[in-house]
Formats: sequence, structure tokens, C-alpha cells
Amino acid sequence: MTSAELPITGHIDELRRRGIRTLIVLTIITIICLSFGLKSFTVVFSLPRAISLPNFTSDSRSSDSSVALRFYYPYPNPFENIAVQLTLLLKNTLLPPEVKFIQTAPGQAFFAQIHISLLLSIICSIPIIAREVFAFIYPALSTKTTTAIYKITLPILLLFIMGIVFSYLLVIPFTLSFLYKYGESLGAETFVTVSDFMTFVLQFMLGFGLAFQLPVIMYGLSLTGLVDSTFWSKNLRYAIVILAIFGALITPDGSGITMWFVSIPMIVLYLLGIVIIRRAERHRIVVSMR
Repeated sequence: MTSAELPITGHIDELRRRGIRTLIVLTIITIICLSFGLKSFTVVFSLPRAISLPNFTSDSRSSDSSVALRFYYPYPNPFENIAVQLTLLLKNTLLPPEVKFIQTAPGQAFFAQIHISLLLSIICSIPIIAREVFAFIYPALSTKTTTAIYKITLPILLLFIMGIVFSYLLVIPFTLSFLYKYGESLGAETFVTVSDFMTFVLQFMLGFGLAFQLPVIMYGLSLTGLVDSTFWSKNLRYAIVILAIFGALITPDGSGITMWFVSIPMIVLYLLGIVIIRRAERHRIVVSMR
């Protein structure tokens, strides 16, 4: 009996097993984030003058140039763990210098580290979660749908990373600076708790990573034959409204301004998805005519 022919109890049992495996992975990553920190070490490679790289030369007086590469390794330290190191990195790079980083209760920093570790484990486990979900539904999928999923797997990963990087480099710094300037205009001293800051930043990154999947979702649905480029073009106005609502939900203030920091990139991604689908449709027509 194949997995597609299993009784309902068999499907429930399989779902339970896959859920347990996913929870085990999440737990392991969470424990690692709470128990281990990262230390770096540098390895210097000397290069002959014939292949010297001027930008990486550590000593221009030397006959050889050198390239220094930094590597990281885990070490047990619950007080300077990965969650703490990530918090300090994001604080130093994203938070305006005039904003004070505080904890308002003795155990707040500890529980914030647990929260951060859980969010990190979810982000790091997305490939595992996706694999378990796909393996569970695979027997019920048609060959056409399976082929479409295989085609979009790599773009999903790349777009997720791009979404995180985009939010980290552009959206989050601009949003935080914009929001905290309201306090400056009043002459108010601004404070932010550890948990509030990290929850905002990590949820923003996760939200953008998922939001950047929009072109892939559109392309995947078109590959299965459920919809075509005309569908996406006809519903553009509705898509803009939905994306604006999503931007309003993910941003923390009610000003109606910062929501567009989220909505506009997603509208651009929606239009990009339409362009990609149209090109793919034209390519399929050309191939079928040969």
C-alpha cells in the first residue's frame, strides 16, 4: 500500500512523525543558540607576487601579498551565546545611537534570549520544515505539480535570503530612524527593551523573507496551469489593496507611512512576477511551435 492509499489514521501517524522530527530540529537549534557562542579565527594565505591581489595585500612592502579569511567555530558559553551575539550585532548596526537599550525586569533579558533563539530556530529550520511538508503531500501531487515545485525550490531559498538582506540593509534602519525621530522632535528620551527590539527586527526579517516569495508563488501557480499572466494582470488593483493591508499589519505604527516601506517592494515583486510569467508563457509557445 502506497502512502497515497493509507487510511486516515495512517496519514495522521505520518504527520505526527514528521511533526516530531521538525520539533526535534527546532529544539536542538534553540538549545545551540542558548548554549554556544561563536568565536572567530583568521587564516592568512600568502600569494606569490604573480597572482597578488592589491586590495587584499596586508603589507605592501612584502614580496608576497596575503589574503586573510575569517572562520567561526562554536564554543560553550551561555552568557555570550549566539542569541546574545546576534542581539548586540543588530543593536549596534540598526538601532540609532540616541536610543537606550534596556531591560525593565530582572529576567527579561533571559526570556528575550529564549524568544530570539526560537525565532532563529524557525528561520534556520525553514528548509527542514519545507522538506517535511513536501514529503508529506508528495504522493498526492501530480507530475506537473511536482515538476513545478522542483523548479522553484532554489529561487525560494535565494529570494528568502534576499528578503532578509533587503530588510536588514534598507527597510529596518530607515523605519527605526523614521519612527524614533518623532521622539526626538518632542525632546523625549527614547528607550527600547531587548525583547521589543529583537522581536520587531526578527519578525520584520522573517516577514520580508516570506514576502519575497511572491514572484515564486505566482510563477509556481502558473506552472501548474491553474492561472496565467492574464489573471495576475486583471487582479492587479486587488493585489495592491491586499499588499497595502499586509504592509499595515507588519509595521508597528499607525502613521500610514511606514507601511509603504513594506508594501511598495511587494508591489514591485508582484509586477516582476507578471513579467516573469509572461516571458515563460512566450517561451513555451515558441517551443511548442518548433
